[in-house]
Amino acid sequence: MFIQTEPTPNPATLKFLPGIDVMGRGTADFTDATGAARSPLATRLFAIDGVTGVFLGSDFITVAKTDGSDWQVVKPQVLAAIMDHFASGQPVVDLGAEDQASTGSDDGIVMQIKELIETRVRPAVAQDGGDIIFRSFEDGIVYLHLQGACSGCPSSSATLKHGIENMLKYYVPEVMAVQSVD
Repeated sequence: MFIQTEPTPNPATLKFLPGIDVMGRGTADFTDATGAARSPLATRLFAIDGVTGVFLGSDFITVAKTDGSDWQVVKPQVLAAIMDHFASGQPVVDLGAEDQASTGSDDGIVMQIKELIETRVRPAVAQDGGDIIFRSFEDGIVYLHLQGACSGCPSSSATLKHGIENMLKYYVPEVMAVQSVD
């Protein structure tokens, strides 16, 4: 297995491309080892000293490290853990534990916002090793959750304000602002 790596705009994260499907559909974001219990792959990665976050995308894995850790030390260990995981045949995530947001009662504005995020924002954010999830739309404010490389990235606030907010305001006049939530 040949795993490519790509830098992300967040210097504390690195994107790993194993050349095969990771999640296929959907994403999974793990911010600590306890929350990673449903993912054998994330559990392996959190066992590496210095790993602080794991984000699983359709065909990539984004790993975050502590500021005190050096990628020259952590990266080979992450590569080995990813190869060992895929060689083991274990699932990436226990899909029975996955939770999905309900979309049954969305009004037209919310559906339009979600469609724009899904088709225009998420593919671009995935290129940088992250994801963005719609949380709510209240009083003209769109609340979004940043995951993977986007979480804690120095340029994420500029992306939210100058990129996503401007685009949503253009297509959905009811949108007045965009805010990040945890």
